[in-house]
Parts: sequence; structure tokens; C-alpha cells
Amino acid sequence: MTFLRTTDSPAEPAKPASHDTTPPPALLDFMTSRWKPRSTKPVPRVRGAETFAARRAALSARFPGETLLVPTGHQKVRANDTHYRFRPGSDFYWLTGNLEPDCVLVLVPRDGGHDSVLFVEPNPGKTSPTFFTDRVKGELWVGPRLGVEESRQRFATDRAAGLPDLDAFVKEVAASGRPCRVLRGFAPELDGAAGGDAARDQQLATTLGELRLLKDKLEIAALQRAIDSTERGFEDVIRTLRAAKSEREVEGVFNLRARLEGNDVGYGTIAAAGAHACTLHWTSNDGVVKKGDLLLLDAGVEGDELYTADVTRTLPISGKFTAAQRTIYELVLEAQRQAFRAVKPGNDFMEPNRVAMGVLARGLERLRILPTSAEEALKEENQFYKRYSLHNVSHMLGIDVHDCAQARAEAYKLGKLAPGMVLTVEPGLYFQLDDLTVPPRYRGIGVRIEDDVVVTAKGCRILSDRIPRETAAVEAWMKRIWRKK
Repeated sequence: MTFLRTTDSPAEPAKPASHDTTPPPALLDFMTSRWKPRSTKPVPRVRGAETFAARRAALSARFPGETLLVPTGHQKVRANDTHYRFRPGSDFYWLTGNLEPDCVLVLVPRDGGHDSVLFVEPNPGKTSPTFFTDRVKGELWVGPRLGVEESRQRFATDRAAGLPDLDAFVKEVAASGRPCRVLRGFAPELDGAAGGDAARDQQLATTLGELRLLKDKLEIAALQRAIDSTERGFEDVIRTLRAAKSEREVEGVFNLRARLEGNDVGYGTIAAAGAHACTLHWTSNDGVVKKGDLLLLDAGVEGDELYTADVTRTLPISGKFTAAQRTIYELVLEAQRQAFRAVKPGNDFMEPNRVAMGVLARGLERLRILPTSAEEALKEENQFYKRYSLHNVSHMLGIDVHDCAQARAEAYKLGKLAPGMVLTVEPGLYFQLDDLTVPPRYRGIGVRIEDDVVVTAKGCRILSDRIPRETAAVEAWMKRIWRKK
């Protein structure tokens, strides 16, 4: 086994690009001499280092006596020799706070727990020509890495080691016969390493997913910062909406805020105008923006701590809802209001969904859209309301927009809500242009209203509550922003 660098090996020099030239020996000598020595000052600890250590301890307690390997993953090729911007594996980041690619956290068993060992890319400084010849990891190409000892200091692990030492370490674990688990899917060269098997390794992923179900104070604060940035991104969109011509313009305006104040967007921005709002995950964003239509904007800033908001607002592009738009919007809004009340400790995770679907079904009956009564439509063997509202109203939210996805169904979808859980509440109605069961005045209308909530001791707190959602409040919000412009 050789630990890979992105798609090649970090233990080997990077291959030159097709347009590179070979540096002569004289240039190598000149480039590696007369550099100021690196600072020996201690590296400051990552914010929340004690919390990251507590998370590692919680994971350690679940697997006594076992070696655990949690890689962060590698850069992914976008085109030929260019890569997407790296984003660390969520579990690895949750355990360390480290943003660098290629690293691996190893929990090594000892009496009473585990030692945390962080394998990272060494930083040889400018004494090695790789700092300017390696376009993948060289300092002059991509910036400096922390290095081994600096990483130990910053991330407060028990030990740190260089990635070239990982190969021998894993071989030693395999030879020892000691139980070992690997978080799979992030470093193919480690999947199944040290004698692990897929079923056992999946238990590690499942455990991490369930540990992440309850958010700590550090996480709630990070989510709130991401949501506050998202609010400003929505206001940026409104500010430009009167003159906007395309969905792509809307996407670009919001995404600028995400890069200005955070790491990126937490997922592909949905900027769906008119009938495009009836496609649930419309991310092509290649349509036009027209007065009289609605804009469904489903977007979230991913903060620098990697926690993402997930908020949807459906905005009247002209600043005022038409009568038909208002009718559908108010129905979705009432479903959300009722769902909020169902978000409380002890309720099933699916209870807010059941409540919201009941409201929507009864509204669809009143509008004479359902082919049956709401009672019949809501029966498990029918579910006719899903023709107009396909998705459930909630998912967990955190580092991932669909957080804790590896948790068991009995702990998540079939489990109980508990204080500290963060989830979305996002009912919607979508009437396709060619749906003959829908009166013509409603066809092409798509409405979703989505907010992020944290479960509290008695109910829930709406983290995105400052972003207007009542019809009158939305219209006043848009008018106020346009007046300021």
C-alpha cells in the first residue's frame, strides 16, 4: 500500500505539467539557499480545541481497544491537472478542526482510551526543491503547509507524524492482528487497510453520524453565523432583483456573499424563477427572471467552520404577490407554522412532516385539486398529496447540508427529537405547467419556505427567524431594500 496524493502519491514528487520545463541544477541550488529560518514560535491552537478533543474522546469510548483511521480525503480533479477547491471530510473536520487535504487522524488504543495521532504532510521548508517544483503541494504554488510539529500544536492531538510514515504504521497494525476500522470513501488506498472489512468499517461511519446528531454550543454558534451571512446573501439578491435578467445572475450574487463571508456555498444554489421552481433541485439556473413570476431561492452560506445554512424563500419578483401566488404561499406558510409546533423533544422526527402534510392536504382539498378527500389522500396506501409536495419537510443540518446521513434509521428518521438537534422545516407545493388536475391559474407556481431550527428543552428555536417569511413581511422587506438602494 502507498498512501496516495490526490490521484497520485504524496510520498513521491509531483509529475511536471505538460507545459513545465526542467530546472537546471544551478537554479535548484540558487532557489534553495539564503532563506530566512522558519519561525519557532508556538502555533496557536485551533478555536474550540477542547471541544474537538472531547469529540475524539466520545468516539474513543465507543471502540475500546481498536485502532480507528479517519482520513479527510484528497483534492478531486476538475479537469486534467486542475482541481476543485478542497473541502475536508466532515467527520475528520468534526474531530480535528483541520482544513488541510490528505491528512489522516488515527486513534491508537491504550489503557483507558486512545492516543490521537495526526498524520500530515511534512513541510521541509525551502531547503527542498519541492517547494517550487511541486505544483500540487509546493509552497510557492499553493501556500505553505503547517508541518508535523506545528499541526500537533494547532490541533492539540497527542502526537503528529508525517504522511510518509503512515504506510509503515498501517502495515504494522495489519501484522499485529489488532482490530482496526477505517472510515471509507475518502482515501481509497486506506479502504479495507489493516485487515478491516466493510461491515465493521460501516459501524464507524454510523457511530460518527449518530454522535453528530446533537450539536454542541460551538456548532450552534457556527450555524448561526452561517445563517446570518445567508440572510445578507438573500438581501443582496433582492437588491439586484429588479434589474436581474437571469437565474444565473441571482446565483452569482448570492454566491459572492458566500465567498465573501464564508468558505463557499453549502450546496448548489437553487435560483428557480417561474415554473422552474416546480423542479425541486433546479440548479441549472439558466432561465430568465420575469416580472410577475416567483423566484424560489434555496441557498445557504457554508461558514469558515464548514457549518452550512439551508434556507429557502419564495419571492415575488415584482415585489408583490398575485392573488393566486398568495393563496398557495399562505397555504405553505400555514403548514410550516404547524410543523414548527411539532418540533419538540420526545416527538418522532417525522411528526413535523405528518403535521405539515395534513395541512397541505386539507388545503389542496379546499382548492379542489385533490381527486379525493384529504383524509383519503393522506392514507399510507394513497399519499396522493405527494403529486404536489414530493419531499418530506425535514432533514438534519450541520457540517453537511443533509447531516448525519450515516446514522441508523432508528436513531434518525425513526427516532425521537432531542434538545441540540438542528433540522430544517421546509414544506412546499409545486404545480407543474402540464398538470391537468390543477386549475390553470395555479399551474407553474412553486413555493417552498424553509427555515433552520434547533430543538430546545420545550420546543424549538428558529435560527433563521430574522429572515422574513410572512407575505406582508416579505413584501415590506423587498420594498425596504429597494428604497435603500
